[in-house]
Amino acid sequence: MQVTESLTQKKSLFGAMSRFIGAIDDMDRTVLVPTLLRDVPVDHGGDEDIQQDMYGSFVLLKSIRDNMERGVAQGDNGQDKEPGCRMDEEEDQDLEKLFHFHLNGLSTVLSKLTLRANTLTTRYKEEIGCRN
Repeated sequence: MQVTESLTQKKSLFGAMSRFIGAIDDMDRTVLVPTLLRDVPVDHGGDEDIQQDMYGSFVLLKSIRDNMERGVAQGDNGQDKEPGCRMDEEEDQDLEKLFHFHLNGLSTVLSKLTLRANTLTTRYKEEIGCRN
C-alpha cells in the first residue's frame, strides 16, 4: 500500500495528516490489548521532562486523531471581529504570516506524532513477541 510520494506531497499538510492518521490506524489494528502498554516506558528522544508510559501515549495519539477527524469544540478563540468584517491589506499580510507559521508548526508536530505512533506500534509488537 506504500506509494512513493513526491517532495510536494511529503511537505503538504494533507500528506502529513494522512501519514499521521494512517500510522494511528495501523497502531489501532496492531494494539489489541492497550492495557499491556501500561508501565512500559516511552523513549521520547531525550526529552526527559515527559513522564508517560506507552498507554498514555496510545490514549493521547488516539485522542488527537479523533479531534482531527471529528473537529474540536469551538470555544472562545479570542476573535473580536465579526464574521464578514473587512480587513485591510496589512492585516491580510499578518494573517498570511500567521497561517504559514502555524502550518509549519502543525506539520512538524504531525511528523513527530506519526513517528511516536510508529514507534509505539513497533514496541508493542516487541512486547508481545510478534516478529513482522
